[in-house]
Amino acid sequence: MLPYITANATILIVGGGTGWVLDEITRFHPAGLKITYVEVSEKMMAKSRKRHIGQNEINYINEPIQDTRLTDNYDIVITAFLFDNFKVDILQKVFAVLHRRLKQNGLWLNTDFQLTGKWWQSVMLKSMLQFFRTLCDVEASALPDIDGLFKDYQTIESKTFFGDFISSKVFKK
Repeated sequence: MLPYITANATILIVGGGTGWVLDEITRFHPAGLKITYVEVSEKMMAKSRKRHIGQNEINYINEPIQDTRLTDNYDIVITAFLFDNFKVDILQKVFAVLHRRLKQNGLWLNTDFQLTGKWWQSVMLKSMLQFFRTLCDVEASALPDIDGLFKDYQTIESKTFFGDFISSKVFKK
């Protein structure tokens, strides 16, 4: 969904992990973007800082998004595998922060897991959540209702991957 990023856009990336998305964005736009990159893990942030960002301007913030004091508004918000990390009460706070920071008519690129009724998806999801709860202190024990979060947004595009287990969508505010 990265081709939806326009030249000179302001972008908020939350939960970017190792920063692979920075390399990919730079392939499309080697200059002119203003990116705010929020990642809670110090180890992931260190890896992200080593990524190729071209001539794009980037502000790294190493703290939970719900604790940040963002004042800018953004053309694009990118969240990849973020929402399945939180219990419902924290998830609602996180979503509210991001919703407020996205400009009217802005785009939100979201990728996360989904269950479509295939037996192996439930097994894999339970295994993954248990693994991440044990090793990374992930709070969630089930997938959130992501489509419910975006009920007031227009879906621009939707694609699925890995046997429909991964869903990528572009939403317009």
